[in-house]
Amino acid sequence: MNDQIERMKQKIERLSEAAKAYYKEDREIMSNLEYDRLYDELACLEEETGVVLSDSPTVNIGYEVSESLPKETHETRMLSLDKTKEIETLIEWLGERDGLLSWKLDGLTIVMTYREGKLVKAITRGSGDQGEVITANARVFSNIPLSIPFKGELVLRGEAVIRYSDFEKINESIAEINAKYKNPRNLCSGSVRQLNNQVTAQRNVRFYVFALVKAEGADKTDELEGSRKAQVEWLKTQGFDVVEYQMVNRQNLEETVRWFSKQAAESDLPSDGLVLSFDDIAYGQSLGSTSKFPRDSIAFKWQDELKETKVKDIEWSASRTGLINPIAIFEPVELEGTTVSRASLHNISILKSLKLGIGDTVTVYKANMIIPQIAENLTQSEKVHIPEQCPICGEKTEIKSESGVETLFCANEDCLAKHVKSITHFVSRDAMNIEGLSEATIEKFIARGFIKEPADLFHLPDHKESIVSMEGFGEKSYNNLVDAAEQARKTTPVRLLYALGIPNIGVANAKSICKSCGWDWEKIQNLTEEELSDIYGIGDVMAKAYVNYFNSEKNGESVKRILAEIEFEKEDEGVTLLFEGKKFVITGMLERFDNRDVISEIIEKSGGKVTSAVTSKTSYLINNDVLSNSSKNKKARELGVPIISEDDFLGWIERRSLNVREEY
Repeated sequence: MNDQIERMKQKIERLSEAAKAYYKEDREIMSNLEYDRLYDELACLEEETGVVLSDSPTVNIGYEVSESLPKETHETRMLSLDKTKEIETLIEWLGERDGLLSWKLDGLTIVMTYREGKLVKAITRGSGDQGEVITANARVFSNIPLSIPFKGELVLRGEAVIRYSDFEKINESIAEINAKYKNPRNLCSGSVRQLNNQVTAQRNVRFYVFALVKAEGADKTDELEGSRKAQVEWLKTQGFDVVEYQMVNRQNLEETVRWFSKQAAESDLPSDGLVLSFDDIAYGQSLGSTSKFPRDSIAFKWQDELKETKVKDIEWSASRTGLINPIAIFEPVELEGTTVSRASLHNISILKSLKLGIGDTVTVYKANMIIPQIAENLTQSEKVHIPEQCPICGEKTEIKSESGVETLFCANEDCLAKHVKSITHFVSRDAMNIEGLSEATIEKFIARGFIKEPADLFHLPDHKESIVSMEGFGEKSYNNLVDAAEQARKTTPVRLLYALGIPNIGVANAKSICKSCGWDWEKIQNLTEEELSDIYGIGDVMAKAYVNYFNSEKNGESVKRILAEIEFEKEDEGVTLLFEGKKFVITGMLERFDNRDVISEIIEKSGGKVTSAVTSKTSYLINNDVLSNSSKNKKARELGVPIISEDDFLGWIERRSLNVREEY
């Protein structure tokens, strides 16, 4: 008995550490499969002994809420769901009743409250008893209705999620993402629980309703109180997206589960299983609940397809954050309809816990039918060497330990892996315009040694065999990429100058500089600070950074190698940029543009400049409220600066595209 209780304590400690990392710190220290296995083992021990310790995750519903957001107690305690991996158990549970089978979305559960047709409150699930108030953030969810037809008090529950497609885009665009977020659920949690809801808005969080809690004074009250299906369909009429569901009975339940499982691999929404609920609400409520689980619903978790394979190598992948993550390379196996041959181990702690080594026999699976992971190491040889030098730059590595998790880092600030952004900028549309090279792809190519400097982008054919065999790549993708690189060999001085990423040298400035030098690269590269200062739009700080860049021996050699790969096309010297020489100030609320960055980018690409203060050198003040008495409007009137609206601005661009000449 004592041995069993001691084992329970050990499992509780490990499960609690994993839950804290996952729910509060947005990181992973063990796989989903390992967590479920430990949880099930603990539940069995509790049943055998009749002892349930107070800190057991089988009775504790969730981790404590963050201290950085206001907290509020839920009117009704939010319970978690009992679960099974057996279809037979689902059929037995449903019996002769009708049920709703829906996705179990993998995000953040939120309670929404509407009054008089307006969203007034949003609270995260938190501990189940108490959640975090995130109302301001919920208002910027991409698909949330802020006003609804129903004017009574409405309380509902749903899941905030970030789609896989959005997750991948964000993963490519945010420098720190690899260090903080490993999957859409963690990114969603970090996005929803922001103090600044502008960040939430940028992450494209979506909300899907799965339960109606209260609808005071609703028409068809009897119907809504009687049927879950009726509730879900009514919520659709109020403008809500609801979790996709299918009606089931014991005859079609197995077939419907299999239908969902086929959809899971292609679904853009992250899910970790299904939820089965009784359609008859009164019957479900009559069953009551345990201290943790309601009896009107049950979760179904995917029966992971396990395949045995052999580890061929441990690859160490350096990222832009300095992290060097271990990746297991194994003999290819078919999982959930696709061939997989590699799985991220995330950190040294996971590598050590698996006792992994080259040549080991392991079982692998796809977490949530999507992400390849190692489930178990059957031989545990520990034959692996943790590198003492960074695989990219060769400098010394160091092991850091935080909250008991060990990670490998490259301490070299000049490591190329930390400059993924600069390579991404080099290939961007307005720079060298090499299509097919996303930030994620560039990071993979750098990690594998294909790219060590920009000139290497023109030598990708040297790595054809390796690239074609990469996951997500094939012959067609490779050919498209090589074709794009070949087309980029013919370029212009403006594109190359902008591509180098010299501080503050945007497209407009690059155009001005190249034009002043007659498009001669030798002159462009050897401009002095004094010569640069004579060019419109180039200040002293920009001139100094420009000269310092080209005076660097390292940069000079890099540019020399790029020049050996490219050929300059003749520039059209007669082209005049639309806003060349014009200075704009933007103020007030925008109606036609998403934000000021968008309109600023248009101005700068068209030769203009955007400043923050109205001065005698300002050409135009953009403000939709032309007649307002704001401080900027007053200043503009005093100085005789024209005040224009967004429509005026867009009209200029449109007339230019139609070749209508107009003086500004």
